[in-house]
Amino acid sequence: MAQEPPDAGRGRRSRKSPTIWGNIPPRNPNFTGREELLTQLHHHLLQEGTAAVLPHTLHGMGGVGKTTLAVEYIYQRQHEYDVVWWIPAERTAQISQSLAELALRLGIDFNGGAPDVNSIVVAVLESLRTGVPYVDWLLVFDNAESPDAVSQFLPASGTGNVLITSRNPQWAALARPLEVDVFQREESKSLLKVRGREIDDENADRLAEALGDLPMAIEQAAAWHAETGMRVEEYLRLLDEKQIDLLQGTAPTDGGHPAIAAWNISLDELESRNPAAYQLLQVCSCYAPEPISRSLFTPRSCEAISPELDAVLGDPIRLGQAIREVGRYSLARFHHHANSLQMHRLVRAALQLRMTEDDQAVIRRGAHLLLAASDPNDPGNTACWPRYAKLYPHVIVSGAVSSAESQVRGLVVNETIYLLRWGDYETGHDLAHTAHEAWARTLGMDHPHTLQIARWQGFLLFSLGRYQEAAELNANVLEAYRRSAGPEHQDTVDALGNVALDHRVRGDFTEALRLSDSVHQKYLRLLGPDDPETLRAAYNLAVSLRLTGDFAQARLLDEQTWRSYTLVYGHNRVESLRTWFGLALDMRELGEYSAALIRHREIYEQAIELVGRDNPLTLSVLRYLSVALRQAGLHAEALSTAERAHADLVRRYGPHHPESLAASMELSVNLREAGQAGEALALGTKCWRQLSNLYGPDHPHPLTAAVSLANAHRARGNAAAAQRICAAALRQQTAVLGADHPSTLMCMVNLASCHHALDDPHAALQLSSVALEGLRRSLSEDHPLTLMCAMNLAVDLLALGRADEADALRSTSAERLGSRMGGGHPIVLAARDTEHRVTIDISPMPL
Repeated sequence: MAQEPPDAGRGRRSRKSPTIWGNIPPRNPNFTGREELLTQLHHHLLQEGTAAVLPHTLHGMGGVGKTTLAVEYIYQRQHEYDVVWWIPAERTAQISQSLAELALRLGIDFNGGAPDVNSIVVAVLESLRTGVPYVDWLLVFDNAESPDAVSQFLPASGTGNVLITSRNPQWAALARPLEVDVFQREESKSLLKVRGREIDDENADRLAEALGDLPMAIEQAAAWHAETGMRVEEYLRLLDEKQIDLLQGTAPTDGGHPAIAAWNISLDELESRNPAAYQLLQVCSCYAPEPISRSLFTPRSCEAISPELDAVLGDPIRLGQAIREVGRYSLARFHHHANSLQMHRLVRAALQLRMTEDDQAVIRRGAHLLLAASDPNDPGNTACWPRYAKLYPHVIVSGAVSSAESQVRGLVVNETIYLLRWGDYETGHDLAHTAHEAWARTLGMDHPHTLQIARWQGFLLFSLGRYQEAAELNANVLEAYRRSAGPEHQDTVDALGNVALDHRVRGDFTEALRLSDSVHQKYLRLLGPDDPETLRAAYNLAVSLRLTGDFAQARLLDEQTWRSYTLVYGHNRVESLRTWFGLALDMRELGEYSAALIRHREIYEQAIELVGRDNPLTLSVLRYLSVALRQAGLHAEALSTAERAHADLVRRYGPHHPESLAASMELSVNLREAGQAGEALALGTKCWRQLSNLYGPDHPHPLTAAVSLANAHRARGNAAAAQRICAAALRQQTAVLGADHPSTLMCMVNLASCHHALDDPHAALQLSSVALEGLRRSLSEDHPLTLMCAMNLAVDLLALGRADEADALRSTSAERLGSRMGGGHPIVLAARDTEHRVTIDISPMPL
């Protein structure tokens, strides 16, 4: 091994081993050569901090020893690091999971919560960037094939190092490349002689030539020789035969023929010596290159696959023997720390090329059945999410959507639900769309499985903001259920609930309420009041009630539903927490601002603990927490919370997602309250336009944004623009929501303020009077919004010289408002100014 130059040291303190050592593959005891490459790699990391171990551009295939080189470097240099962490990087889901494990080892404080996988990535990268708590760290991203997908997980700076192994030469643009070619001939011969000392130089040269000096093939051949003692001449003859067999078929694109032919020799031997171990490998070849948990091969129950494999799967001792037999021939490696098996893609290719179509059908069915047997069958349970995350890549690569087994289709549906609940809408929709197309083609459009996945696809389309596509799909599914199952069937009723959701998106809240009530009543008859489906229908009915402004009825229903949910599921389930959140919204809209704020804070902390900071439910709660803070008069905290909610939603879903736009609207309101009217106006204008494009200009949500935009114009001194916008919004809200809807009446209150600012006190008085009477009817005499409107009416009376009436109304309203909101609330304090008008902002209810 070449010695490093005297000035090349890291300046790090001496240590025996890293404090944190995570997921590092076992060291290859027969590692040979590569001294120059190891020295170059060390210098690259010293100079640049990030290095990419790439294959030589003339080869571009696996098997040249990139991963083995990285592992050897780690073991040689481990004393220079506090933290060494190995990350399988072929899929972003695995990177996120690995960084989540690292966060726990780093001791990152999440204030007692249990953040989800995505949200903690930022915290981990920040910890590495700042060097707190560890300065010297090494992250290894193994098999990082897509620079675009992986680069988001790379620390931007810091005192540690990043090492990347990849077959993709595009990494050279982002990291200092180190090209790894095949072995030098002497390195090949040296490794062969280490494992087989009786191999002379000439025969070692012949073997190396036949195998193209590919390190993985050389190691496999050495292992074969050590196990069998076969003469080199015989091995070369077999290698030539296997290569001819290979060339008669379809050769893989990522590996050379001699390499795969070399594995065929070992696979022949394994098949004859231990058929069960061979079939176990065949099953593994159907899965993704990611580690395969050993628990997958110890199912609680599974249909028969083959006599040999069934016997192994039912016996832990025989399973262990089979895994050891696989390891003897270097056909796969078992990682004891992770209790998982991993196979190189070249071995996978060799296995698949050997199988006939009949073999493939049997083995693939077995692979699918084992996946289904590992299904927790509870995708709504957050405790099961890690299991679904580990199953997901194998579900995709194995082509589980093509399975004819109903339990495998059930797993695909559950994976879709998990991805929806976890908040990965794009991935969930891709899976649902693929499954829907496949099942429609093989089973028919009206098959129960086809319609089931279509229902979830519709909900994912809604979650992505692709409303028109969702509505079309949901309408087709409802019609199919009515045709195939009848109007009263449970599945038909459930599909009707999705159509009710589409009516909310259109802004037809009255029809949505009618449908939601119909669904709830049908479930009460079909299943009873405490069935989970009935409770879900009750939750959705409360959503529709809130949208129509009937907050009191929504509260009664939410209280009853929440109590039932906690009895059925307990407090620590998403269903219970989501309903509790709805109840907090009801309380706030009924004017119980202080109590609602307490509930919002509690719900947010529980959401973090249950589903993580970056889950859609948590982000929605955070957004509405900013509303609760503002209405409680805590404007500084409301602004900072609104900024955080907006940033988190944009980071997770992009700036045009419906939730991101709703967060933009709330941030605009808080900016105006903070005296930043110019910024509020710019953001509000952009938000109103985007919401109008998304929902249509007459939908209540963009109309709400228009009222906020008018308030920003008025704060900037442009009362004429504010008046025009408010008047148009009032006409449209009256037509869409009705004259007595709280949102319509709040718009009227703000329009009155516009007329007051334009020195038109008569128009202002008339509008304020009508709004006050309407709020008294739709909310209550003592609702804070009613009392704020009364205070504005007092300003209008004063402007017309009716001072006595104004003083009496202001005094009474301010006193009652103080008792509802507390004497220290900014609005109550502002009531001392007889000419101060209250600006009322509308917070749209979730759809």
